[in-house]
Amino acid sequence: MQIRLASLAEGASTASGTVVIIDVFRAFTAAAIAFSRGAQRIIMVDDLDQALALRAAGAGEYCIGERHGAKPPGFDFGNSPAELSHASLDGKILIQTTTNGTAGINAARRADRVYAGAFVTAEATVRALRLAAPPVITLVAMGREGTGRADEDELCALYLRSRLEGRTPDAAALFRLAATMVPPPNATLVAGGDYDLRDRELALQLDLVAFAIAVRREADLLIAEPYAV
Repeated sequence: MQIRLASLAEGASTASGTVVIIDVFRAFTAAAIAFSRGAQRIIMVDDLDQALALRAAGAGEYCIGERHGAKPPGFDFGNSPAELSHASLDGKILIQTTTNGTAGINAARRADRVYAGAFVTAEATVRALRLAAPPVITLVAMGREGTGRADEDELCALYLRSRLEGRTPDAAALFRLAATMVPPPNATLVAGGDYDLRDRELALQLDLVAFAIAVRREADLLIAEPYAV
């Protein structure tokens, strides 16, 4: 099994084999929390108008996501894991679009199979990948705004690679390192209520849920669902 590391939008668009698109702060932590609250599936799109149109057409009940960190007009939820941790989502279909994470999912057109990755789903993702045993795995750290690397995504990719190779990294040391590297959230977003400080606490809880997030194509849509091994 060959494990490759890639970054940013370019890395997503050129990734091959089984691909894990990683967005720790906050898209795929939010998705994991939504599934833990009972969401049935998440349609992942890269366009705001498409998300709203799908909801209007009855494809899903709620739109969730962000642009530049803020909840878009007309959306039901932002990109906040903390907000979603109190939401009633049992059996609901969500439509998610974010600046980085879902954009990476949509860009990974060369992939044989796609997972959405974060620390909260790390071990479940590793189990899913080991079970499938694909010849090539590409771990893509999405970063910020498609052009700037994000330390938390890069660290998550390195952590997943270590686990896939059979090593047992010191998780406590990893998160102490992350605390010194990751910049604080945008103060304007925090003040405006678009960024709950608990989002980071949730995002750095390793293996918080017992499922991976597998993404498949259904007609012209990318459908994310929880996948437990």
